[in-house]
Amino acid sequence: MIHTRRSFFQHASLATLSFWLPSSYAAATTTSLARSTPEAQGVSGSGILDFLDAVAREKFELHSFMMLRHGHVIAEGWWKPYGPDFVHTMYSMSKSFTSTAVGFAVAEGKLKADDKVVSFFPDDLPAQISENLAAMRIQDLLTMSTGNEKEPTQACVKEENWVRTFLAQNIAHKPGTQFMYNSAATYMCSAIVQKVTGQTVLDYLTPRLFEPLGITGMRWETCPRGINTGGWGLSIQTEGLAKFGQFLLQKGQWNGKQLLPAAWITEATQFHIQQPGGDKPDRPKSQNDWLQGYGYQFWRCQGGTAFRGDGAFGQFTIVLPEQDAVIVMTSENKNMQGQLDLVWKHLVLAIDAKAEKTADLSRLKSLKLALPQGRKTSPAATDKKFTLEANDLGLKSVSFVFKENACVFTADGQNITCGLESWHRGEATFPGTPPRLISGGKPKSPVPSKIASGAAWTDDHTLVMQWRYYETPHSDTVTCVFEGDTVTLSFLNSITAMNPKARDTRAPLKGRA
Repeated sequence: MIHTRRSFFQHASLATLSFWLPSSYAAATTTSLARSTPEAQGVSGSGILDFLDAVAREKFELHSFMMLRHGHVIAEGWWKPYGPDFVHTMYSMSKSFTSTAVGFAVAEGKLKADDKVVSFFPDDLPAQISENLAAMRIQDLLTMSTGNEKEPTQACVKEENWVRTFLAQNIAHKPGTQFMYNSAATYMCSAIVQKVTGQTVLDYLTPRLFEPLGITGMRWETCPRGINTGGWGLSIQTEGLAKFGQFLLQKGQWNGKQLLPAAWITEATQFHIQQPGGDKPDRPKSQNDWLQGYGYQFWRCQGGTAFRGDGAFGQFTIVLPEQDAVIVMTSENKNMQGQLDLVWKHLVLAIDAKAEKTADLSRLKSLKLALPQGRKTSPAATDKKFTLEANDLGLKSVSFVFKENACVFTADGQNITCGLESWHRGEATFPGTPPRLISGGKPKSPVPSKIASGAAWTDDHTLVMQWRYYETPHSDTVTCVFEGDTVTLSFLNSITAMNPKARDTRAPLKGRA
């Protein structure tokens, strides 16, 4: 089901737009978010501690967390080796930024939500344009209701021209009538913005959104033709997400200026189309955060007016208009609904809850992810160098040098220093890393990754290294088994580890001293 109400931006002149000012606005008029305590902003700090307890108890892996109330940051924390200065891969949380770029282009009169998609790409159209393809609008891209027979993203990213491949797909249903998650549709929004502005979405948003909000250091992957991937590929700092959420909460206002018309924010974040699905034995539809309706690249949330940007493995910007609050998380979790449940159970209920005393949130300053468990040393912890058998990674040799508090692993000149009782940060270009969910946008040649590494001996012959790519959600576990003058290195990336039946595509490396 899709709402047939005509979009405000399909008719109205910008002179008619009304501006809205929330109660939080006065507290967020600079490019730096103000800091406060939970209790000073009407939030029970004990509820935040309960949230942290639940995250640990239920073994959710969070990388960062930030909560805002009335425009103030009231709680923030990063699980080491993640930290506030580092960007983090957003996956589909990127989509909400692409939608916002479309909003700026609409506000500037460069396009309309009901413009036909085919009108922007005359040189990339198939020989025969079906009636459904001809009818597809930008709004259908934004609401994931393009009418595709199959989700087209994997087909697109295998080709050089993603636009042409998308337009060649079978549009089996009337656009605007059926929801089907579609990352390539968001890429098409990015391509359209670049077509009408002459800039990538990243460059276009920089002076309009990122610079006014004081967000720096962001990156965005591109397709082979230099178009930002749109539906994924943005890397940004946690506070950048929080500022974006506050910007949405303030209906496009920041620092005394209306950057984006309030009417667009309302249009983009409200219910437009219903996702398919219903009650399940273990969860009624009303409590399923993926069945509350979809906007323009924003998800509606259960139980009221809340909405969110949402990326794979738990990259969230949750906006709570009724509570005048924003909650941001980056993470690597398979059970994203379970992660959201902790927000509804602990954080939202803490808002306006009576607090008998000020909670001690110092725990937020000492959060860390567990290092590999085991011993610091072993009889086998002697310096070693091995020549490798032929392998798919193209590596010729590996070596291990053991120091008092670290193991230096080297593969064909690339060093990864693993702390034996702490994370050690470095950079390396190792074949097949970092893990990623989607191939589209991946650099053609390997580039250095920021890696935080730790290691431990699980027995006399087995050294386990963990490499955390701390600008992504992901990690690699490398198990090294030493037997006589041989070594075997086995790989398991954290995406594969979520599926007990899956196996890492990298074959073990075998070497001889």
